[in-house]
Amino acid sequence: MRSTKIKKINGNFVKGELPEGCRLCMIGAKLVLFVTGKCLRSCFYCPLSERRRGKDSVWANERLVGGVHDIIDEAERMQALGAGITGGDPAVALKRTISYIKLLKREFGEDFHIHMYTASPLNKEDLEELYASGLDEIRFHVNIDHSLFKSVELAKEVGMSTGAEIPSIPQREDEIIYIAEKLKSIEADFLNINELEVSETNYERIKDLGYDVDGYVVVGSLETALRAMRKIDFNVHLCTASYKDSVQLRNRLIRTAINVAKDYEYVSEDGLLVKGVIYARGDKIEYLKKLRELLIKKFGIEENMIYVDEEKKRIETSVDIIETLARAFKRRNLEFYIVEEYPTRDRLETERIPL
Repeated sequence: MRSTKIKKINGNFVKGELPEGCRLCMIGAKLVLFVTGKCLRSCFYCPLSERRRGKDSVWANERLVGGVHDIIDEAERMQALGAGITGGDPAVALKRTISYIKLLKREFGEDFHIHMYTASPLNKEDLEELYASGLDEIRFHVNIDHSLFKSVELAKEVGMSTGAEIPSIPQREDEIIYIAEKLKSIEADFLNINELEVSETNYERIKDLGYDVDGYVVVGSLETALRAMRKIDFNVHLCTASYKDSVQLRNRLIRTAINVAKDYEYVSEDGLLVKGVIYARGDKIEYLKKLRELLIKKFGIEENMIYVDEEKKRIETSVDIIETLARAFKRRNLEFYIVEEYPTRDRLETERIPL
């Protein structure tokens, strides 16, 4: 190990070497490929939403996948440099997972880094097939009484970068230390620790077990992980809840927004697309098209700076232009707004300011 000191990187804590999958996540360059909501375990801290838990559905980032073209399109939209394969447990749908790894490597090349999470014991044959398909890194969800350490050893034999990923449960630093020492003894590469987060689906179970909650984190989880890290001589990455919320997601949104923004949209510091819109009562597309042509002629607007969005039934343009139009082109049937929306496929609107 290069260093035994704990470093703080982007709000996270790192001791030793950082896994390559985490490096790419930190800059928002990883496609999050959720291959199934099914899992053979029932962890009390599982944060999956009701929409995904137990459902055999596939999601690429926030997009429900209808076909493999959706996965490729989502990766292209964010100019992804890699993918993190997650669930549920991707090993429950192993053939599907392998087919997606092959697809991504074929489309984006061997340098497209792919890592995978699993809570299932995998035999050498499964691991060899994953490695041959292009999987670069695997992370097992181990605990002190689980047989997954054998799978860690086998994955290392196969040739993959291999480690474990676990939550930090308050007052259980001895378990974290045990897992780290066990991983080191079998020559694994890393241990990732996640601050324990609270969601709508795990809140009641966490409270019933006597844990305190502060906002969206479990009290004492971060402190437990840090106490354990100070006693560990191994590559450890502590991923904080605040980082996932304010850095990881934000960087991915910014990366996507810059890539997909139209000429009239600008990207906010939070990775949202900001634009001006016009709604017309009746929402007739033909009327909107004629209105666009009128505005182009009357105000000298460049063609690429004003657009009829047929899906949302509105005209879109820049903030500067919409502010001018709201002052100079008042009509009873028109409404003018500045809107912010996610650069995701569903274009979820976060704010609408009337003018």
